[in-house]
Amino acid sequence: MFESAELGHKIDKATYDAEVPKLREALLEAQLDLAKLAKFPVIILIGGVDGAGRGETVNLLNEWMDPRFVQTHGMGEPSDEELDRPMMWRFWRALPPKGRVGVFLGSWYTWPILNRVMGITKTADLDQSLERAKRLEKMLTDEGALVLKFWMHLSKDKQEKRLKDLEKDPKTRWRVTDRDWKHFKLYDKFRVVHESVIRHTSTAEAPWIIVEGFDPRYRSMTVGKVILDAITKRLEEASKKITEVHAPPPLPSIDQLDVLKTLDLSQKIDKKKYQLDLEKYQGKLALLTRDPKFKDITVIAMFEGNDAAGKGGAIRRITSALDARYYNVVPIAAPTEEERAQPYLWRFWRHIPRRGRVTIFDRSWYGRVLVERVEGFCSKANWMRAYSEINDFEAQLVRHNIIVVKFWLTISKDEQLKRFKEREKIGFKRFKITEEDWRNRKKWEEYEHAVCDMVDRTSTEISPWTLVEANDKNFARIKILKTLCRQIEAAMKKTSTK
Repeated sequence: MFESAELGHKIDKATYDAEVPKLREALLEAQLDLAKLAKFPVIILIGGVDGAGRGETVNLLNEWMDPRFVQTHGMGEPSDEELDRPMMWRFWRALPPKGRVGVFLGSWYTWPILNRVMGITKTADLDQSLERAKRLEKMLTDEGALVLKFWMHLSKDKQEKRLKDLEKDPKTRWRVTDRDWKHFKLYDKFRVVHESVIRHTSTAEAPWIIVEGFDPRYRSMTVGKVILDAITKRLEEASKKITEVHAPPPLPSIDQLDVLKTLDLSQKIDKKKYQLDLEKYQGKLALLTRDPKFKDITVIAMFEGNDAAGKGGAIRRITSALDARYYNVVPIAAPTEEERAQPYLWRFWRHIPRRGRVTIFDRSWYGRVLVERVEGFCSKANWMRAYSEINDFEAQLVRHNIIVVKFWLTISKDEQLKRFKEREKIGFKRFKITEEDWRNRKKWEEYEHAVCDMVDRTSTEISPWTLVEANDKNFARIKILKTLCRQIEAAMKKTSTK
């Protein structure tokens, strides 16, 4: 695999000096066209062996390109803040918006590779990390991103010579560390793992480009030309009219069962019992979230449901039991321009809480398979692939010991009409009813079908939906509080047994 990168490629100084100015000019022009069009981001990963010129390559790219449109990220050891979140979080939030270039020195491959070579993890763990990386890159490229992955390679002999040469020169001696020599002694182990990583993650959407790193001029010109060629071709494609990718329709439910129609919406709770249960479960929630064990737990509670189903009231019953310093409510509306410039899930990634905290989403990432699907705000191909992307996102949260509690609040069509009319009559509730609510109501059956598809495809063992019968608001609130307490309690028991 690395043989072609060990052939001793070189570029003489005269050729380099003659070609580089033209290359730099072309790169700047391509960058300006990219920023002007603003239809896709460019994500550049720089990986490879120690001493192969990764850092020099990143520095050179920043020198050659317009710094206004480049974001560079040196992904070293994760901070405490980053360790509190899923491993991918630090990369999610660093992604460049459309029209910009993001350069990553160190990537989502770095730590899985190091952990495997050092014997901290097993081959199966590495394979799982690689699958997550491929799914992330597939999502990014499906969203339109141009992903370029460069692997700077050196043979063992050339790596040793390179490190010694750097050490001899007082100007470059600082670049060589004890860690570099430690890794050099493990060269053969690294090579086996590197080959496995590149073999399994060089995909059609995001292939690895292996570059021999020994000659700086060859390395620099190769990387620059590949980037220029890739951006130029993508700009040409993006300027053309894009034909929608057709996706097969979702298959009907195996048992033809409409899950929402199985709910008993007549369930009620009398006012006296409601007050007693409310005090009981709010008190229990307060104690659970103030327990010392809770500092090792993260909770994401997410609310979806019919318009006027009582999401806001249910959320308020939760927050009144919580310490205001440790929770956050995130209301989700139409995406902003900043959010439109990023992958769809980006605006949710950025709100993932640290340990010991609760984040409540009023509406969520399921908008893509609900309102965006029904209202035609995205293509069928986009909302169809969203199911697997959402399942993967939630799996990463759960894998990081984040409790994900998903509530769908259901009311009948008649109950919704009653609440709509009440809102129009009561002054302090009038703001809650909009023309959009009435428009959505006309598509009741389409939304119901979308909800059933959503539950079928995203109610997983690790992140199930809790369907809440909400014709009676008091019944719904108690069911939600009980469910939340039960989930937190179970997580605490699991944590204490580790």
